[in-house]
Amino acid sequence: MSTLRVTAEVLTIHEHPNADALELAQVGLYRAVVAKGAYRTGDTAVYIPEQSVLPAALIEELGLTGRLAGGRSDRVKAVRLRGELSQGIVCRPRALGDVDLTAAVTDGTDFAERLGIVKWVPPIPPTMSGEVESAPDLLPWVDIENIQRYPDIFSPGERIVLTEKLHGTACLATYFAEDGRVQVSSKGFGSKSLALKEDPRNLYWRAVHGHKVAEAASRLAERLGARRVGVFGEVYGAGVQDLSYGADGRRETLGYAVFDVSAEIDGQVRWLHSAELAELLDGELPLVPRLYEGPYAIDRVLEIATGRETVSGRDLHLREGVVIRPATERYSPVTGGRAVAKAVSPAYLTRKGGTEYE
Repeated sequence: MSTLRVTAEVLTIHEHPNADALELAQVGLYRAVVAKGAYRTGDTAVYIPEQSVLPAALIEELGLTGRLAGGRSDRVKAVRLRGELSQGIVCRPRALGDVDLTAAVTDGTDFAERLGIVKWVPPIPPTMSGEVESAPDLLPWVDIENIQRYPDIFSPGERIVLTEKLHGTACLATYFAEDGRVQVSSKGFGSKSLALKEDPRNLYWRAVHGHKVAEAASRLAERLGARRVGVFGEVYGAGVQDLSYGADGRRETLGYAVFDVSAEIDGQVRWLHSAELAELLDGELPLVPRLYEGPYAIDRVLEIATGRETVSGRDLHLREGVVIRPATERYSPVTGGRAVAKAVSPAYLTRKGGTEYE
């Protein structure tokens, strides 16, 4: 899940092909439906991204009472309006009436706190929860930004790798070479430096044991000369999320696929390059499908992000999207960390009855 930032943005306005009274305001590569004539290209406005939870007063001010997602109708979600995908909300809240939005664009000011907007936190089912303990040495996962919000993370023509983004739940496993310990966590608990105590009923522990993750991490630590190895995999199947890929998360056939590995070597934590990951783990642990390797072109990325899943080999349902990485790991000044991003399928965003457990 990406970070929440509510920022001022310069808009590009496009005609809505199916509605005379509506237009499309573009932010990055996102487009949000707005009333016709409300903005012109070059104007600045506040952009509230998907997965934002809005306070009641702001919802009323924007005329969105009863029209947002969630049990309280307060969550921003991608929708289709007259056939066009609308992602996020473009507005000029009264609370920011005294703010120079043009200057705020340059400063990158985050207005989330001032507007009372918070990030939506998915519910945690019992099988994904449990008793936790402090884990300050757990190797953490990082939030991945959407390429449509930050298309300049990669340079045109830069060599990239696209892997399929799976709709499951992220399992964090850190192996300690010194004593053979393994700590297991979810993305949510891991972000708080908490690990789940071992429990045979817990989904993440079942995946780690069922796929012998600790044993593979031990061999990997020996090959790399690593003090710690972090194995990041997606647990999936029926009972985990609404997309199952033909697996069953309630049984021994629960799905698991590794999407990233980090390792502490000589006191430095680094992420394995894509080629290293395939070479060192192929046959040891299942990996997420690799869909493309070649030059970066945003249109190509968005094209591959759509379509049918490849995990099951049977095209059972739609694809969630793709994760984009450089062929060689590097720092990104855009993200302030790893150069990594995601692109999500519009069909996934607007599907009915979807679950979003973390």
